[in-house]
Amino acid sequence: MEPVHLTDRAIVALEGAEAREFLQGLVTNDINRLAPGAGLYAALLTPQGKILFDFLVTEGDGALLLDCAAESAEALVKRLSMYRLRAKIGIAIRPQLSVYAGLSGRPAERAVTFPDPRLADLGPRSIGALAEMPDFLEGPAAYHARRLELGVPEGVDFGSGAIFALDAGLEELHGVSFEKGCYVGQELTSRMKHRGTAKKRILALRADRALPQAGEKILAGDMEIGEILSTYGLEAFALVRLDRLEQGKASLKAGTIPVTVAIPEWLKA
Repeated sequence: MEPVHLTDRAIVALEGAEAREFLQGLVTNDINRLAPGAGLYAALLTPQGKILFDFLVTEGDGALLLDCAAESAEALVKRLSMYRLRAKIGIAIRPQLSVYAGLSGRPAERAVTFPDPRLADLGPRSIGALAEMPDFLEGPAAYHARRLELGVPEGVDFGSGAIFALDAGLEELHGVSFEKGCYVGQELTSRMKHRGTAKKRILALRADRALPQAGEKILAGDMEIGEILSTYGLEAFALVRLDRLEQGKASLKAGTIPVTVAIPEWLKA
């Protein structure tokens, strides 16, 4: 994938002496594992264990930097501020910072570049001041095509408060720690893990014509096996029951449109 400017991403910064401790008590991953030049994938859940926001976390510009979907950045700041109480931290969007994928080396003196912690095949991630970063790069289309090819859902594919963390593949994508202790939604997430009740996963669909919008059912013959979450022309992400997918011998359809479902290698591992 050629380097791209992820104009649909934004940076929320947490700064202050208590920022790391604050985030550690809220999100799915172990923030204490965060090291210079590295990143973590994490999510903020509802108390019932469903994803509100997912993001990449790294350190830079004097703060913890949360690389999140731009359309949800303000809502993320509002939710984090709700939990702040007396913690001595600042929480704010940093509009001067932008997100890039596929850049190598150090694209700007103060930029932070780190391997995408979800999947190496997504390439390196960079965060830097818009004024200092390359200004000739294309937008995010090639990146989204790549993650569809790899079967990696994020952001808009999850909705808000609709999908359990483990159903979304966050464990396989290195976004959940089962050793770190308490965080919002931890109890139900741990229970699903230990009881093996996470039977669904988000999988990529492909068709030879434009796919229906979110909510359309996926059928194997007469058996419903899932539903579409988000569409990208001839491709889509759908939440699929893995046990029913294995049982279904008939051709798969989204409404009346024949589809194929791809189980990515990272999910098989």
